[in-house]
Amino acid sequence: MSRQMVRPGGRSARVQAAVHTAVRELASEVGRDALTVPLVARRAGVTPSTIYRRWGDLQELLSDVAVERLRPDTAPGDHGALYADLAAWAEQFLDEMASPTGRSYIRDALLGDPDGGNAGQCSAYAAEQLGIVLSRAAGRGDDTPDVETVMDRVVAPLMYRILFRPDGLDAPYAHRLVAEVLGRSGP
Repeated sequence: MSRQMVRPGGRSARVQAAVHTAVRELASEVGRDALTVPLVARRAGVTPSTIYRRWGDLQELLSDVAVERLRPDTAPGDHGALYADLAAWAEQFLDEMASPTGRSYIRDALLGDPDGGNAGQCSAYAAEQLGIVLSRAAGRGDDTPDVETVMDRVVAPLMYRILFRPDGLDAPYAHRLVAEVLGRSGP
């Protein structure tokens, strides 16, 4: 059964926040593999049935928490030029997603997501960030690629390498992808 996770208000928002906090705290205290729905429910001050009714199972709950944790906290930095903005964003994206915590969140987001909604949400976060960078550059008069081109030529290769070929994955690789999408010979 697929559940659409929305940002609820009132009591529902408090329950979601308490459960998400419980998952994060317990994962750091006892480890992710030791998490159970009853343990999370006890910490959050809700019944296990509340978690099962809302999330279905532990994996869907972990997926929901992961998607929330993968949401960027701030707008991308403005470094005054399109290449600098995109390179800084790609490097930060790589640092966050390739970290052990980032990889764990990516795995959780995908594992508890049979219909692809959480993956789509994570993709939307990246597209939104890139939209900000590209709009700002266009406002400065820069010739910019579209968001989907940057997603295909920067984000997709980074994610593939993060998930399947992490060896040799570093900032110069991210910068090279940005240079290529902008038609530059190098950084």
